Amino acid sequence: MTEVWLEPWFWPSVAVIVGLPLVLLVLSELYESLKRQGNPAARIVRLVRNYIAPVAALLVLLSQVEQAEVDASWSRITATVLGFLVILVFINGLNVALFATARKGTWRDRLPTIFVDVTRFLIITISLAVLFSWVWGADVGGLFTALGIGSIVIGLALQNAVGSVLSGLLLLFEQPFQIGDWLKVGDVTGYVTEVNWRSVHIRTVSGVVIVPNSELAGASFKNFTAKNAPFTAFQMVQFATEDEPETVIAVMNQVAADLPQIVAGREPSVGTFAAGEYEINIPVATPGDEYDVLTEFRRRLWYAARRAGLHLDGDYFVDYDTAERRGELLERFASALYCAPDEVRGLAPRVRIERFVEGEKLQHIGEVPAGIRLIESGVARMIVEAAGGVRVPVTDLTRDDIVGLTSLTRQGINAAVYAMTPVTALFVPVAVVDDLVARRPELARDFGREIDNRRRLVLDAFALAGVDVPAGTRTIAY
Repeated sequence: MTEVWLEPWFWPSVAVIVGLPLVLLVLSELYESLKRQGNPAARIVRLVRNYIAPVAALLVLLSQVEQAEVDASWSRITATVLGFLVILVFINGLNVALFATARKGTWRDRLPTIFVDVTRFLIITISLAVLFSWVWGADVGGLFTALGIGSIVIGLALQNAVGSVLSGLLLLFEQPFQIGDWLKVGDVTGYVTEVNWRSVHIRTVSGVVIVPNSELAGASFKNFTAKNAPFTAFQMVQFATEDEPETVIAVMNQVAADLPQIVAGREPSVGTFAAGEYEINIPVATPGDEYDVLTEFRRRLWYAARRAGLHLDGDYFVDYDTAERRGELLERFASALYCAPDEVRGLAPRVRIERFVEGEKLQHIGEVPAGIRLIESGVARMIVEAAGGVRVPVTDLTRDDIVGLTSLTRQGINAAVYAMTPVTALFVPVAVVDDLVARRPELARDFGREIDNRRRLVLDAFALAGVDVPAGTRTIAY
């Protein structure tokens, strides 16, 4: 009787019985380790563990079966399945090794996906041909010959179309832009939302524009994102020729500097031209902010120009700052100024009515007020800043409240006042305030009391917000 271990099927069977569990155990541990690390190779190890190892073991066992009742084609079928799995693992492994772990900026990261897809298709086709030739003895030489001749015929028939596609693909390989970059192509300006082998999709304010890659490859375009600097929004503005350039430039710069879209740490600039023309340049984060920032600039400039007595677009008409309206507001605020109604009417030529649009500042941090503003209508909010640029709301100033109390003491203000709604106020210059205080000392006393009250409001606001009170806050004027 022949010993069992001398049978040709014995040791392959032992290798499968003992080796398969060990291989599965090792692969399981490796898979869990790679999964915890977030390594893309984990799914390849899982594929080998779940499919290739068991199928390979089955193929080993089937190859040892020599009984007549077992169809020999099962070995070929199993070998074919195993070949498919090996090809799949090879393709995924190649993808992980070359592209999934590619560092940003390398040739692997810049390679267009269509090149990867075509290469993957060719590898799969060649691998399947070799597999069928080896396992089933198929003649695939004629197939490759037919494919080669067909490719030549198709290439000659579509050489113009293929040429444009290839030029676009070469552009993608160079990658002068990425998704999210801001481009200017001809008259089209927007940011890139999609890049494929045929075209680039650019989202603009009016919708998505699809630009063929061949067009980009044959024309010049500008990538605003690549310059790593803020985009500059600019606009031409017209004033009356008699408006003083220094005043115009100061007003335009102040309006632009207060815009919320301006890049922090950057300042706007104003250029002068002939016949009262000026150009404002505002640094913004992206070209997408250009429309909003210029729209808001023009809106605020309309109010600021009239407060400064300038004539935007040559417009001399002002319907709110009239002598009659000044007199009416002076009579209304007579008690707050400790004056009789007939007495304050004489101040009409020395005061003015101002209007502010929502978002404008009635008062800037650190500035010494040039006078007081008595609010006739609207809501303004007093805001202070804590460490780290944290903005803390203090209180809302409404009808009959006063902005700029420290104009009397010539102190810089440590709070900003923003218009939360359109605000109309009566502006009383500091020279007029001095004259009133000289005749009515109790007016200075009221100012001092209100300054103390606002200082308490500031301390309460810091406490409510849970923010540390900056040093010196208890003695600073607001």
